[in-house]
Amino acid sequence: MKYLLLSALFLLPASPVIAADGSETVLSVEEIVNHMAAHDLQRQNSITGYSGMRRYMLENDHLHKRAEMLVHVEGDSDGTKHFEIVAEDGWKAAHKHVLHKMLDSESETSRPENRAKAKLNRENYEFVLTGMETVGDRAAYVIEITPRRKESYLFRGRIWVDAEDYALVRAEGNPAKNPSFWTKGTHFVQVYQKSGQLWFPQSTQSITEARIFGSTNVNIEYFAYTPKTSHTPDNPVMSAREISKR
Repeated sequence: MKYLLLSALFLLPASPVIAADGSETVLSVEEIVNHMAAHDLQRQNSITGYSGMRRYMLENDHLHKRAEMLVHVEGDSDGTKHFEIVAEDGWKAAHKHVLHKMLDSESETSRPENRAKAKLNRENYEFVLTGMETVGDRAAYVIEITPRRKESYLFRGRIWVDAEDYALVRAEGNPAKNPSFWTKGTHFVQVYQKSGQLWFPQSTQSITEARIFGSTNVNIEYFAYTPKTSHTPDNPVMSAREISKR
């Protein structure tokens, strides 16, 4: 299961946006994409990185098993992610063979030399703008995406782009390539929220259907995400351990 880098420059052909009521808006797809790229670059340049916490919760009803993991994450200015496991509980096999591998995969994908493989651009995807929807209380453009290759870094589905901030606010779909023969399919939904002037992940829900073990749910809760500043604690992992005791 690959968790994706959803911050990228888009290069799409121009076409009009059709609103939910059928009326044509002013912006074309090309203009929306250009705004998104410019705003994303501006946000990246405004910080030197970020830190945050994640809580992973895995459940398999067929086996009556569950596992939970608390993780501290540090993001560098170039997008590279570093993870520190703060606490673990529950099904040990799930920690070793699923949750730890998810962290390793995301860390590898976040490296600058690998990020091009997961970018949302014309080299990796085909795009169709389908309209507008309300996400929370904010308007968002809805774009269908189709991967050009069957690779684990890519996915097939939809993304929602905030109509005011041009930030990614939601993504859902299925990996372009199943991780193994034993996996019949995986579906995920990832939601973002605004904190100050920046957007950070809020939650990820995924369901994987396996040929033997049945359905496995993995839910990720993101919290305490903050940009790196001069006031960042000297020992953020210690702060994370204090959170785990709450």
